[in-house]
Amino acid sequence: MSQKNETTVLVLALLITLGVVGGGLWLFKDNIISQNQPNPNSQSNNNQQSIKDRISFGEKTLITGEIAPVKKEGVEAIAAGSYEKAIAPFTAALKQKPNDPEALIFLNNARIGSAKSYTIATSLPITSDPNGSLEILRGIAQAQNEINASGGIKGVLLKVAIANDDDNPEISKQIATTLVNNPEILGVIGPNTSDATLAAGTVYTSGKLVAITPTSTSVKISNFSRYVFRTVPSDFIAARSLANYMVNKLQKKNAAVFFNSQSNYSQSLKSEFVSSVSLEGGQVSNEFDLSQANFSAARSVEQATKQGAEVLMLASNNDTLDKALQVIQVNDKRLPLLGGDDVYMVKTLEVGQDKAVGMVVAVPWHIDGNLSSDFPQKSRQLWGADVNWRTALSYDATKALIAALELNPSREGVELALTSSNFSVTGATGAIRFLRSGDRNAPVQLVKIAPGNRSRTGYDFVPLP
Repeated sequence: MSQKNETTVLVLALLITLGVVGGGLWLFKDNIISQNQPNPNSQSNNNQQSIKDRISFGEKTLITGEIAPVKKEGVEAIAAGSYEKAIAPFTAALKQKPNDPEALIFLNNARIGSAKSYTIATSLPITSDPNGSLEILRGIAQAQNEINASGGIKGVLLKVAIANDDDNPEISKQIATTLVNNPEILGVIGPNTSDATLAAGTVYTSGKLVAITPTSTSVKISNFSRYVFRTVPSDFIAARSLANYMVNKLQKKNAAVFFNSQSNYSQSLKSEFVSSVSLEGGQVSNEFDLSQANFSAARSVEQATKQGAEVLMLASNNDTLDKALQVIQVNDKRLPLLGGDDVYMVKTLEVGQDKAVGMVVAVPWHIDGNLSSDFPQKSRQLWGADVNWRTALSYDATKALIAALELNPSREGVELALTSSNFSVTGATGAIRFLRSGDRNAPVQLVKIAPGNRSRTGYDFVPLP
């Protein structure tokens, strides 16, 4: 390795170790994870009492970090059963911090109190991925707020329970069991990752409780269950779009792929990309596993280049994003870069900087991708800033459950509505319809990294024309 590359990698490693996530769009960085947070894999977290502690209708906050006194007052009021006394504190908390979706959900739940309601739940990795969870919660909170402000579902308001699964498949299954055993729960938004969705999906299926994931893209979820749906396109769609762009737009035929063998999502995207490139007449000459302890970005990029790679494809997941960012740094704009939706993070812009410019990423939705939609304006008014695809797709998942409940407010009715060939509702990203596989029939949006001011990093993701 050259001295220049070695210095670059060492500096990058130091930056990542220090957690270079400051200065970006505030929607991405609302919380600090408590160092005293219990290990989600520990035995004490797997008992039933622990699972109950991971679920809240407003009687406890699940978001880590400092809690404003007024929000704490609202939580304590709900815990005491004094729903009306919780309304003013939560309203004040939202004035202090208008982009807190948990506070908005709890406020709407407090307004319902003990009155009749339809109840749904969401299962998210709140402590292990707080920013991603907040993005998803904003979509759910916005949809709940809109339907309740308009009088509810045929006069019945919508209540939302929040669960923290930490993207741990075993915990996701235990939360699913608890939700299935609560007859008031009529539908679930989530889980987040494909691994958690596949694990919990078996429980939701046996309990005949519909789950709609807004973020799980693995192809294994297609035809997995008649009770598991998703509003996000599968990796098959994303991989085909990226392969087509590589071969037909970039005029490149040889790629190297970086992925995490321990992630179902990452494995899925990698495999679909390899197949799609082959169908387009190209080839993937190298596959590098980011999860390997001895992974070296410098050695891998050098090997890929020597073996004829013309493009680097980053199919990393959240756990291996830092290593993918090392690849961007080491590549130093020599080869074109492609990426899956988990690379769509403000951290990519902050760490990648100029070396990430030109990178093309496949995402389900971009705020500037559909100028005729009123969702971007409404979300800006509610949250005070732009939102990303996770918020839009969770909004759509909630809208789908609301529409199903309007047709038949029961677990069986929700499943029958969503599987009907006539089912359709308009969401943030357009019409929401589900194929027999449980997939949504929708395209992806290709975006590229370019200089810009929206994210406050000096760089932005912008739609390709």
